[in-house]
Amino acid sequence: MYKIKKVLNSSVILVEGENLQEFILFGKGIGYGQKAGNMVKDDQADQTFMPIENAKSKELLRLLDSIPQSFIDLTQQIVHHAESQLDTKLNNGIYFTLMDHLHFAVERHKKNINITNRVFWEIKNFYQAEFEIGMYALSLINQACNVELPKEEAANIAFHLINGQGEESKNGMQYAKMIGGIVNLVRYALQIKMETDNIHYGRFITHVKFFVERFYADSMLEDPDNLLFEQIANLYPDAMDIAFKIENYIMQVYGKMLPKEELAYLAVHIHRLASYQQLK
Repeated sequence: MYKIKKVLNSSVILVEGENLQEFILFGKGIGYGQKAGNMVKDDQADQTFMPIENAKSKELLRLLDSIPQSFIDLTQQIVHHAESQLDTKLNNGIYFTLMDHLHFAVERHKKNINITNRVFWEIKNFYQAEFEIGMYALSLINQACNVELPKEEAANIAFHLINGQGEESKNGMQYAKMIGGIVNLVRYALQIKMETDNIHYGRFITHVKFFVERFYADSMLEDPDNLLFEQIANLYPDAMDIAFKIENYIMQVYGKMLPKEELAYLAVHIHRLASYQQLK
């Protein structure tokens, strides 16, 4: 049970637990007809957010006071849909970052202020599930707010969803940039047009995404004997040459060499992608 300290609106209330810890509870209609001092069960809320420190709590309360309730309701609907589609629980903080972004996006649009998303193509192509949810969210916002936000906003929303999926996704923008750089390099080296709807491309992108996650987690694959590397270098010299180009690109941009085992796996997936194109 929680004791209500303040009703922010019909969907959000500030409560206090038994140990005097403050929580912000979200739930459609949870604040309707309520007042300070009333008790509420935790299973009545769709989501619990627990501020870590008082300064942060005050900041979040100011944010909630400044945002129309319609954006709070929209954010809840989008987050619930995203968690269902992605089959994962998003970080609590996304409720605040996303609702703030949506409110600002609509305000910008009404003032004809356009901010370009520099990784729109990368997010659309490499985080397709999140982008589709972004498109779903865009339709909700356009209808609810009577606006016509550009499709780039779907990528902006997707970016928040990427960052909301835990520690491994907190560098979503960095991930997208590195993935885009690698894929562009491979595309130019192979002189092919990437067909994003075929299974070989999907497998290649999946490997690159895992590679980038390992890169940022500083947990690259390493084989001290280099047996796999030597085998792949002999079998697929052209693909290995492209893998070396990727290593050179990463060294120039990120200042880090790649283990030979990572080069070997990159070459394997590059070879598979090139082989599919040759069969067409």
